Amino acid sequence: MAIFAVFMLTPIGGSFAMSFTDITSRDLQSPLAVDFVGLDQYASLLTDRRFLTSLSVTGLFVVIGIPVTIITALALAVGLNTGRGRIVTVLRVGYYAPAVTSIVAVSVAWKYILQPDGLLNATLGVFGIPGVNWLNDPVWALPSLIMLAVWRNVGTLMVIFLAGLQSIPRDLLEAATVDGAGAWRRFYSITLPMLRPTILLGAVLISVGYLQFFEEAFVMTGGGPLDRTLSVAFYTYQQFGVGQYGRASAASYILFLLVALLSLLQFRLLRTKE
Repeated sequence: MAIFAVFMLTPIGGSFAMSFTDITSRDLQSPLAVDFVGLDQYASLLTDRRFLTSLSVTGLFVVIGIPVTIITALALAVGLNTGRGRIVTVLRVGYYAPAVTSIVAVSVAWKYILQPDGLLNATLGVFGIPGVNWLNDPVWALPSLIMLAVWRNVGTLMVIFLAGLQSIPRDLLEAATVDGAGAWRRFYSITLPMLRPTILLGAVLISVGYLQFFEEAFVMTGGGPLDRTLSVAFYTYQQFGVGQYGRASAASYILFLLVALLSLLQFRLLRTKE
């Protein structure tokens, strides 16, 4: 508790207090001289075009990335759960490997893959498909980062879903088969309802990460082009970088509120009904 109080509660309390002041990097030598401005920092953020852009970018990242990641991970988990043999073990390791790889290293590798003369455009050229300037095109920059995030995080959810699938009693599935239920009917009526707690866990975990996405944009696009990959976390980082500590703290707590609201919504939608 002492370690938690010193290294977690104290910084959290300090940053929360800073969000109600006009503290900047110039005030570090005399922090008691800063002025209390109430909710002015929050109000100014809600009228800041770049911050509103970062909210929309983060929202798109979450709205598109979470369903694609969950559906892909669930499909992989179902496939691996029904498979047999050594190849299944190899595939499990292969799908999970990106999750334990450094996000910076992965982002650098994908940056080279997505360059105009990179591997992806070269592969498309083999099939006669014109390449795209993935990271510098305002239309394709954000989808490129979403594609990377899904590729990297699908393995984590796959492992969680696989554990949930293996906990479902086989006698329920066998009884449904005897009653004449097909594969889709068993999945929809038995597997999916019994996976609700597992899907909730995976959705909350992945949502927290997607709402705070930063490294991908920092390494691959720098927030561009035209702020089309500027996330709330990236915006907050930039405000700290220019010494606007009060403004950056307020942006951080708006992001915290978004995480809490999305988690609450997911609990209400996915919680197991008695």
